[in-house]
Amino acid sequence: MNRLLQQSVRSSLKLRSVQNLKPLNGYRHSSSSPGFAAAIEVGEKLVEPKKKLDDPISIVSHEMSSLAKNIASLIGSGNPTLNRAAAYYFESDSKKLRPLLVLLLSKALAAIPKEQRNRLKPDHFDTCDQPAYSGVTSSINNVTNGTPDNSLTPLKILHGINPSLILAPLSSPFESLPVEKDINADILPKQRRLAEIVEMIHTASLLHDDVIDHSDTRRGRPSGNVAFTNKMAVLAGDFLLGRASVAIARLRNPEVIELISTSIANLVEGEFMQLKNTIMNRNPDRLDNGKEIPRPTGKVPNPGHEYSVTLPENTTNITHEQNWDAAFQYYLHKTYLKTAALISKSSRSSAVLSGAQEDVLENCYQFGRNLGICFQLVDDILDFTRTSDELGKPAGADLQLGLATGPVLYAWKENPDLGPMIARKFSQKGDIEYAVKNVEKYNGLQKTKELAEEYKNKALENLRTLPESDARAALEFLTNTVTTRTK
Repeated sequence: MNRLLQQSVRSSLKLRSVQNLKPLNGYRHSSSSPGFAAAIEVGEKLVEPKKKLDDPISIVSHEMSSLAKNIASLIGSGNPTLNRAAAYYFESDSKKLRPLLVLLLSKALAAIPKEQRNRLKPDHFDTCDQPAYSGVTSSINNVTNGTPDNSLTPLKILHGINPSLILAPLSSPFESLPVEKDINADILPKQRRLAEIVEMIHTASLLHDDVIDHSDTRRGRPSGNVAFTNKMAVLAGDFLLGRASVAIARLRNPEVIELISTSIANLVEGEFMQLKNTIMNRNPDRLDNGKEIPRPTGKVPNPGHEYSVTLPENTTNITHEQNWDAAFQYYLHKTYLKTAALISKSSRSSAVLSGAQEDVLENCYQFGRNLGICFQLVDDILDFTRTSDELGKPAGADLQLGLATGPVLYAWKENPDLGPMIARKFSQKGDIEYAVKNVEKYNGLQKTKELAEEYKNKALENLRTLPESDARAALEFLTNTVTTRTK
């Protein structure tokens, strides 16, 4: 990519910085009247937020500070090299956006009065977590004690160890580290565990993605495939998913298990959509590079579900506008599956664990969906406008991998000549440079940014259905910063 052109594109989309509003405090009237002083004090409290929102993490700092240690207790293996590979990405500084959202949302949900958190019958609640239902008996809780740490199966079976061969009693690698009492008590134990599970699943997907994309760096250091080899990185990601699956089961909530397990499948579906753009290549028997794939024998039914993006069966007279619209919907659906599905389903899961009613569950899901798509759209912008050092991963990687993201698709809408290049994944000399020039010419970055703003505003609307609280204000602040971030 031409450096001068890249600098020009970067300067054409200056992301504005967030202006922090500071409360007016410290003012005192010269009058010595105690009544006037009291009035001033009351007035200050009306305009001064309970928490300073320049750092949303401060509201859940205890949970965030212990996140990595708690995850380490979940992923322990008997193999030291596997332990190091599985924990490799957790050692690096990262945004940890997904667990932060789960924790803040859990705290915001706690502001809903308990009488309005009665979606399920009392015997379906996690009685050990919900004080209001502590006297209700539940067969599953009686058997398992209802905590996310206790195993459902004897440990000697889970770990395949003969207890007679070891002197020390068996202990579970899934036990939580001690948690101080009365710290953020409105975040339930299972919601804290949910945040840890979400980060494990996300990290596993990063290990796999870096192998698929041949990445060299991640979070400012060598990627897992470079540090440990491709095979070890893939196996470490598989191991993390296995450990996460055990932790999911121990939440003992069928709906949450279904939601989070589906989000793992969504990640794979999204990756396949990215590997084979079926909108541009309409031959289901060949890959984009022309390689023919095995045809089904018919011995095993292979139906697809209806939630996908397809072109009309008769594509003979399809217009460029129809073709573009289908391709853009395909791009947004892929974005949902790869990025937003985990955020949206974990947001709904947090609401499920809180016992919130259906309208709250739906708004929490839509909040995660809208924010997740917004986040990825901004990522696609930054791939054009930031350097590798700024991003902590290779810049300009999308076009190098043959991916047509929002900025390129908006340029293609104005210039149909980009279509063949998108179809061949910019594999010929000059394709990438031509695409970049058209992105700048047709304001592809600005249009993508405007779309990201639309999704951000939708996410804010979803949040405003929750009661006012410090946690909700922190979520709103965090949502607003997504479109202004620089890495």
